[in-house]
Amino acid sequence: MEKSKVYFTKEITPESVIKMYEKLGVKLKGKVAVKLHSGEEGNQNYIKPEFVKNIIEYVGGTVVECNTAYGGERNTTEKHKKLMENHGWTKYFDVDIMDAEGPDMKLEIPNGKVIKENFVGKNMKSYDSMLVLSHFKGHPMGGYGGAIKQLSIGCASSEGKSWIHSAGRGKDQTKIWDNLPEQDLFLESMADAASSVVEYFKNNIIFINIMCNMSVDCDCCAVAEDPCMKDIGILASTDPIAIDQACIDLVYNSNDTGKQHFIQRVESRHGIHTIEASQELGFGNREYELINVD
Repeated sequence: MEKSKVYFTKEITPESVIKMYEKLGVKLKGKVAVKLHSGEEGNQNYIKPEFVKNIIEYVGGTVVECNTAYGGERNTTEKHKKLMENHGWTKYFDVDIMDAEGPDMKLEIPNGKVIKENFVGKNMKSYDSMLVLSHFKGHPMGGYGGAIKQLSIGCASSEGKSWIHSAGRGKDQTKIWDNLPEQDLFLESMADAASSVVEYFKNNIIFINIMCNMSVDCDCCAVAEDPCMKDIGILASTDPIAIDQACIDLVYNSNDTGKQHFIQRVESRHGIHTIEASQELGFGNREYELINVD
């Protein structure tokens, strides 16, 4: 398989996000969904709307999110909409909580390793293309969070998140946390779910990972550790597996002394297995060419 292209710049500015998008040479068509993380109430590390305002306006996108499957300020549509307002998202953008109303949209995964179907917010059908804007950081359950997590857990409805976390055992949010599956089954379920979203949008989906505020905790944590590493840069690709692998490699190859804490989080959750499972499903490539952009 030919190596995927991943573009990289050390410059972390709103303008450089647009520059990286343009480097891909892909124009997202029709109605564009911009999938990002709205940030849990109390979290200090999520990327703020002012930073991504230029790129969202540039593509004419609608910010899309889905409700969570655990306690907090994003597990109901009413609370999530209020948080989107409090965090400034609705000040600048049209916002769509894609699973605000059921029934969910079901995406089939005939070659899924663990789950054979994925449940996403039904409003996904309103969009022709998707820009996946990921804040690359650690994660308490997945080890790390990047493009693959945004595609899977991020696009899944509240019940769909339960389905992935439980490795297809059920959708009841009140039961999944007491009887979680073996870790690799969860990670493989994420890979399965991600593949279905990539398949849904075909070639009308691109990925930008922003490596800043890199805590070992996700933006979903109301109480999160402060970043343990210095900011690294922005990456862009049409391949979600390559861009996540490139981010992981940049962490491992960094001279930052804080990387050991980050790596420990990734390895203790076997986070690389998500990338391994995704490659086996064939919706991207771990082999990539990193192209520096001045």
